[in-house]
Formats: sequence, C-alpha cells, structure tokens
Amino acid sequence: MYVKAYRMTLIADFVKTRRKQLKLTQEEFAAKAGVALTVIRKIEQGKENLSLSKVNQVLQMFGKVLGPVNEQ
Repeated sequence: MYVKAYRMTLIADFVKTRRKQLKLTQEEFAAKAGVALTVIRKIEQGKENLSLSKVNQVLQMFGKVLGPVNEQ
C-alpha cells in the first residue's frame, strides 16, 4: 500500500520540520529511524511511491503512524 500524494505533502513538511528541530541531518535521521537515506529524501520531497510501512517507520520516531485509507 502506498501513501497518496495529498497526504505526502503534509507528511513531508512534518518530517522535515521535526528533523530540523532535532538538528539532525538526513543521514543522521535515517540511521536513527533505521531506514535508507533515500527513504528520508523521498519522504521530504513528498514522493508518493513509498510504502506505508517505511513511512510509518519514520513517523514512529515522533510517536505517529498512518493507517490505511479506505477509498470507495
């Protein structure tokens, strides 16, 4: 399951702002979150072709998670 683009812009802003508040580089943050640097870069760029599990792994650093969106 992938995260939709309209949500990714909000997630991108949130992650980038919080990472900078922690004074972490993308590399440092990726290491702490246990994901590849490319995952952090894609999230912060608002890319929508990321798996929900990877996005959640990053968001868990801030005590947040996303659930699947049911579309009809």
